[in-house]
Amino acid sequence: MTTLPADSPRKYLYGDQTAYPVIASDVIYEGAAVGENGSGYARPLQAGDRFLGFNIETADNSAGSAGDIDVTVKTKGKIQLAVASAAITDNDRPAVYASDDDTFTLVASGNSHIGYVERFVSSGVAIVEFDAALVGAAV
Repeated sequence: MTTLPADSPRKYLYGDQTAYPVIASDVIYEGAAVGENGSGYARPLQAGDRFLGFNIETADNSAGSAGDIDVTVKTKGKIQLAVASAAITDNDRPAVYASDDDTFTLVASGNSHIGYVERFVSSGVAIVEFDAALVGAAV
């Protein structure tokens, strides 16, 4: 077995963050739900995209080609979101879906699964537990 003969600095990311290359000519704003476009590039989530996480810092590739910059996303955690129709009866952990990068709903049809209601906050507002590794594309 060979061991390292010298220091070998490595690039580390926090355990619940990762980076993806951004599509051409677009901006993904901080706080946006991020989706994968089917070709391996990240974009502001569109209904049906595979959910990658939530953007932690604006990624402006408006003047760039696909992959010129990366977007760093939080892939796992809990987040307070406006969720259409969220009610006190939703403490039974219903699935949460996104129809775009800032529209969240309990309706599955054609939308992207992003997580589960952890708890009700107020009418139309919930704490959502998300884990991009465990949720799929549109249902």
